[in-house]
Order: sequence, then C-alpha cells, then structure tokens
Amino acid sequence: MGTEVGVSEPLIAPSEKISAADEDDQTVPEWKDQITVRGLVVSAIMGTLFCIITHKLNLTVGIIPSLNVAAGLLGFFFVKSWTSFLSKLGFSIKPFTRQENTVIQTCVVACYGLAFSGGFGSYLLAMDERTYQLIGADYPGNRAEDILNPGLGWMIGFLFVVSFLGLFSLVPLRKVMVLDYKLTYPSGTATAMLINSFHTNSGAELAG
Repeated sequence: MGTEVGVSEPLIAPSEKISAADEDDQTVPEWKDQITVRGLVVSAIMGTLFCIITHKLNLTVGIIPSLNVAAGLLGFFFVKSWTSFLSKLGFSIKPFTRQENTVIQTCVVACYGLAFSGGFGSYLLAMDERTYQLIGADYPGNRAEDILNPGLGWMIGFLFVVSFLGLFSLVPLRKVMVLDYKLTYPSGTATAMLINSFHTNSGAELAG
C-alpha cells in the first residue's frame, strides 16, 4: 500500500485566488539574480551527466528521449538539498526561485542537446581515417578526400555554428508556431508546470 501524503494547498492555485503576498513572491527577479554560482555549478554537473547518458543512447539506440522534465526535477532536487543543508549549518541562503530552476534546466538541455546534435555519436566519428580504413577504399562513396580527423579547433567552430543555427531559427519559428498558431508543446508545457508546482508550499512538501 502506498503512503498518503497530505498537502496544505493546491499545486497550482487559480489565478483569481492569488493574494498580494503571492504576487510579491511571484515577482520576476532581474536576469542577473537568475544566474547564480550554485546554479552554474549544478548545471555543469548535471550537463556532464546528461551528456554521458546521451552518448550512451546515441551509440546504442540512435535516438534520445526528451529529458526536459528530468532536468527540471533533478535541478530542483540538487539545489534544494544544497540550500537545506547550508541552512541547517546556520548560513544565510538566497531563496531558490523558479527562474533559477528554469536557468538550470535550460543549461542542462542545451548541453545534452548539443551532445546529440553535434554528432559525437554519429557523423563526427564516421569521418575519421580509421573509419575510412574499416569500410574499405573500394566501397562506393568512401573517398579519401572526405577524411576529416577529429580536432579541437574545427570541432569548437562547428559546434558554435550548430548552436547559433538553432538559436537564429528559433526566433521566427516561435513567432509562427507559438504566437500566431498558439501551438502547445507537451514537453515544454509539462516542464513549466512541474517547475511552477515545485515552487509552492504543496510542491515543496511532495518533493521533499
């Protein structure tokens, strides 16, 4: 039998019942306050972990699932555990906001997305000389002039191009698909609902 968990308030309060105190709590901080040292540290650790998972799935299965919700959940867990531990030691801790949680989730998704889109488990490895030799020089389409061994310099430049290509294409796509057609994206919507629910009293009780 499962253990029942009592909650003190709805996970997502109706908009008409939001009090003045809640409005103060939901004030969006400046962007400088949203990017914190603890957030960057957690993002780096989780980004590394998710990159390893992505490479494993890319080399074995060839596809990766959406890990947005997992990134938001683990980001909340790590930072909340961090702040709770330091609070028990008597340190004054800056509140963990949903905006900071979103920054962590975004950084982690960017890390594992680049690991997959960058081709580390597919075409980057397929262009080196060893793969050319394994396939055989007589194989149709396998040409020596297409060999490009991995190098730190050109790979960094290539990843920058891949990253900014997605950034520049996102702006017009957002205008058409989100603003004009008002399409809902299940993964992004679920992640937003999850992060918002965590930063309520009931959500914190359930997560804890």
